[in-house]
Amino acid sequence: MLNSVNQVLNRINSIEAKFSIKPVTSDFSRQLTEAINASSSRSATSISHNRPEVEQMVQASALRHGVKPELALAVARTESNLSQDAISPVGAIGVMQLMPDTARSLGVRDAHDIRENIDGGVRYLKQMLGTFQDERLAVAAYNAGPEAVRQYRGIPPYAETQGYVKKVFNEIADGK
Repeated sequence: MLNSVNQVLNRINSIEAKFSIKPVTSDFSRQLTEAINASSSRSATSISHNRPEVEQMVQASALRHGVKPELALAVARTESNLSQDAISPVGAIGVMQLMPDTARSLGVRDAHDIRENIDGGVRYLKQMLGTFQDERLAVAAYNAGPEAVRQYRGIPPYAETQGYVKKVFNEIADGK
């Protein structure tokens, strides 16, 4: 599709040049150009990985950052079912479902890059473990944010968060 868009834009440019028409530079054309460039650079670095490869990446990152691999894997499975292309309705991205602001705060330059996404997510989980000193609270904070866990002095009474924590620890108990 992007090739077709590029072909159309090139054809428009050649017609404008042929008739000495000054090119129109609107916000739309600038945004389209930026989107094409971003998509091209992302697709060049984005390689589709199979489930065992994603599991290995999560485990390696967990070991590198001192997080139990089974905990990191359970979070990744619960977040995205290990899908690098997952995007939530609220804008969370990738395997570890990083929110853009969280990704930036972790120094993740491209949350769509599977390796950066996994590394950032595992580092964030490590931060939550260090902050709360309790795996269940850390997992709840990963889902609802650390402020919610502090405010409620435990797992927040949100159905989503309570279900999330339960699902993560069921994943671990099932030995998946």
